[in-house]
Amino acid sequence: MKEILIKTERLSKSFSNGGAMQHVLKNIDLELYKGDFTVIMGASGAGKSTLLYALSGMDTPTLGKITFGKTVISDLDSDGLALFRKKHCGFVFQQIYLIDSMSILDNVLAAGLLVSKDKKALVARAEKLFAAVDIPGETIGKFPTQISGGEAQRAGIVRALINSPEILFADEPTGALNSRSGLDVLNTFTECSRQGQSIVMVTHDMRSALRGNRIVYLKDGIIMGECHLGEYCPNEEARHKKLSGFLTEMGW
Repeated sequence: MKEILIKTERLSKSFSNGGAMQHVLKNIDLELYKGDFTVIMGASGAGKSTLLYALSGMDTPTLGKITFGKTVISDLDSDGLALFRKKHCGFVFQQIYLIDSMSILDNVLAAGLLVSKDKKALVARAEKLFAAVDIPGETIGKFPTQISGGEAQRAGIVRALINSPEILFADEPTGALNSRSGLDVLNTFTECSRQGQSIVMVTHDMRSALRGNRIVYLKDGIIMGECHLGEYCPNEEARHKKLSGFLTEMGW
């Protein structure tokens, strides 16, 4: 029996748009499990990123309840949510948001020092993580403008992992990368998943979605269906066929 990490109950999110209410998420009941690589898919405007931001405590729902472990995060104020995110979550976005005036290593350490004051231990962990994502030691002293987009995104993953988050949230992490760099980033996510890291990723890309073991499909703010793929295996024709059939059924 898998351990529930995050649970939503009747999660809803609405915005005022020109005086009219726009209902982006509608009564979503969802359970996310520890160790899963969950992928959220759907057409543009389906509510994918809105759901991700709500699950991660980056945004608050209009209605409903979100429970992370034993904490009802939908009840927390902004300070409580900030502390929760800092302790429990890692984030990777399409835009990498590294600070250009700081080295790659210092970008990572700045995030780590928000939680731990043991700089020596943080440097050791950062160096281990950089090696794991295939960024050599001579590169970590460079500035973001001196490295490729793929290297920068992998550095962003190291920054997201430096505090050993319980869950890693990713919003279109390969969307701004070329094919080769995107593949490197996906391989990094796959390796993290194999080591037991819980991941939730939003994507519209089938190649990226194939890396997950569970696909949740959103349409107009409602979960329309799920597809369970099991552990990732490269070049597995049956896996591709199963996901392709599911997405066709969903109207993707």
